[in-house]
Amino acid sequence: MAEMRRAAVIGAGAVGIATGLYLRRDGWQVTVIDPEAPGEKASGGNAGLFALAHVTPVATPGTLGRVPGMLLDPEAALQIRWRHLPRLLPWLARFVRASTPARVEAISQALADLLKGAFEAYTPLVHAAGATDLIRRHGYLVAMASEQALRAARAELDLKRRRGVRFEILRDGEIRQLVPALADEIRAGVFYPDVGHTVDPKRLVKALAEDLARGGASLRRVRALGFDIGSDGVRAVVTDGGAVAADLVVVAAGAWSKPLAEALGSKVPLDTERGYHVTLPEAGIDPRLPVVSGELRFCVTPMAMGLRLGGTVEFAGLDAPPDPTRHQVMLKHAKRLYPALNTTGASYWMGHRPSLPDSLPVIGRAPHHTNAYLAFGHGHIGLTTAAITGRAIADQVAGRPPPFDLEPFRADRF
Repeated sequence: MAEMRRAAVIGAGAVGIATGLYLRRDGWQVTVIDPEAPGEKASGGNAGLFALAHVTPVATPGTLGRVPGMLLDPEAALQIRWRHLPRLLPWLARFVRASTPARVEAISQALADLLKGAFEAYTPLVHAAGATDLIRRHGYLVAMASEQALRAARAELDLKRRRGVRFEILRDGEIRQLVPALADEIRAGVFYPDVGHTVDPKRLVKALAEDLARGGASLRRVRALGFDIGSDGVRAVVTDGGAVAADLVVVAAGAWSKPLAEALGSKVPLDTERGYHVTLPEAGIDPRLPVVSGELRFCVTPMAMGLRLGGTVEFAGLDAPPDPTRHQVMLKHAKRLYPALNTTGASYWMGHRPSLPDSLPVIGRAPHHTNAYLAFGHGHIGLTTAAITGRAIADQVAGRPPPFDLEPFRADRF
């Protein structure tokens, strides 16, 4: 009997686990390499949205003009630690280049193509893992305090409309009917019916990982350090626990992917957007669906463990300690959104989103190696697009047409 082909997937987040599952469906013997347990990083600490409407890149023509004001406002959704700014400047230069109208249109189309089958790609994985109870598809609401805020969002809504995103403009009574606990100051909103959420993102990733292990995969709690590369390509992943032999490798290590991609010859401008969350176990309100503050740019999601406040963007690198004021700002804003909110027993978290300046992840074959693949940089849509990314990698490995055009996601586009 022929020996099974060996695939090493670096990263036990949503993208790595989903990629392992799709490779296993094609007959690969999968080893997942990560010093942490599945779902312990950004995949488990996020706001839990399946953000199918997220076709707008972070960099838009108006973004740059708002940055100075954000940097001077300690409560702004975007923060840059000044010590990190010199290292971030090349990333910011590319960010600016990605914000022209033509680039925004092209990036938005690529995001729409990526997101189109994102939910469907999860379906077989979630069913096989017995995790369908962790998924809800009630839509989500962007809540706004004024008609002026709604007018300010017109360009973004027009872009979403061009990409085929369904939404509905709501006002006053319609909003209260949907989410009764919202503050009276919320006068307008945009409802996206096709968006879903998970009631426990960490448990979802763990359930998928458990199904992967039941199918014979190995989950190695070791850190990937580099690769053993020969004339025929990558032969093994070098880890702090020894070498892991592989006929195929996939780098899906999120914010920690940059040095591994460089070891494969791909220099990618990956940085990290540090995200924060607060979880309230006794919130005192029970909204049926997630609500995003249109002005304050954070999300409130109902979850099994309580109400989660998630969001904000902070550029400070991988090693700086969390800023506790970010949690307090979120709590303050959440009380404005939900005046009856009970914050007793709050727990706090900070994690690292893998962020690329054009808001597009890297997905596909590493340019310099036929048996190495890259799948990282998903930013705010990592949980959403994990399964479709895994399917795309498996399709490319197998020589099948992937579910979307991989050209905009090439590692060498920079």
